[in-house]
Parts: sequence; C-alpha cells; structure tokens
Amino acid sequence: MTNYRRDHTPGATWFFTLNLADRRSRLLIDQIALLRASFRYCMKRHPWRINAIVILPDHLHALCTLPPDDADYALRWRLIKTEFSRALPYGEQASESRSSKGERGIWQRRFWEHRVRDDDDFARHVDYIHHNPRKHGHVERVADWPWSSFHRYVNAGILPVDWAGDGGDMERGAGER
Repeated sequence: MTNYRRDHTPGATWFFTLNLADRRSRLLIDQIALLRASFRYCMKRHPWRINAIVILPDHLHALCTLPPDDADYALRWRLIKTEFSRALPYGEQASESRSSKGERGIWQRRFWEHRVRDDDDFARHVDYIHHNPRKHGHVERVADWPWSSFHRYVNAGILPVDWAGDGGDMERGAGER
C-alpha cells in the first residue's frame, strides 16, 4: 500500500478537493440536505472553520481552518464521507477491492489537500472555489450557483454580487495540480 506523505501542521488552513467515484454523478447536489447533515454531524464532534466551500454535482472544494492544537483533517473528511454514504440506499457500482473491504463505491478513496501558506494563497483558493461552478460550465455568473460560500461573502460585503464575471486568471496558483 502506498504511504502518502501528508502535512499535519496543527491549526493550519487547508484547501481540499473530494470527488465522487462516479464523476458523471449529480449525487452531491441531488442529496445536498444529506451532505449538509453530514457536515453538521462532523462539526458537532470535531469543529473546524469552513472559510469557503463549493459543492458541485460530482465533487467539492473547501478551504478549512483547524483548531490550534488539531491537525486531523482526515478524521473530519472520513466522518463526512461515512455519514453521507450510510444514509444513501445501496445500488452504486463498487469494485471487487471495495466490496471485499466492506466499502461503498460512492466516494473516491482519497482526497487532495494543500496547506495554505499565506494570505495571498488563501485569497487565490477562495477565488478558485467561488469561480469553480463557472469554470465547469454549470453557470455563466458565479452568483447563479446556489451551493457556494460565495453568497456568504456577498452578504458580508467582501465580494460584489457580479464578481468574477470574466473568469480572469483564477487558475494561476490555486486548486489541484
């Protein structure tokens, strides 16, 4: 088994990408109430701050900050993915490897993470998250995607409602590599 080297800096801020196993699925937005309940379940047991998030049909991006003495982001994602999966009826395709381990075939096994280095890195990842539905062609205007923290930023007066209309240079230095 591959031993992934992950950064475990307590209290750090992280950018994450989590994908469904079936990248053609719409499960995350079709079951958005269940996904939100899974996040609440995790947050009640292991709080962290979700600085920015976007939920797309088949994947999500999040920018999260852990408590000062905590570096266990993997536990949080495991709880969220497990709670979400447990509440769904069986029926998805699962490989023989997953089936033999009693795993569902809903999520990709791993996730992508990047520790945010500074304020500039933070801002680039917030922009990447908020622009992602437009990047994938789900909407023409960022404001039209309902499952995004973009609306929280607009309500707080941090971003204008017409932000990122042209996409500009969102890809530079943010997101998965």
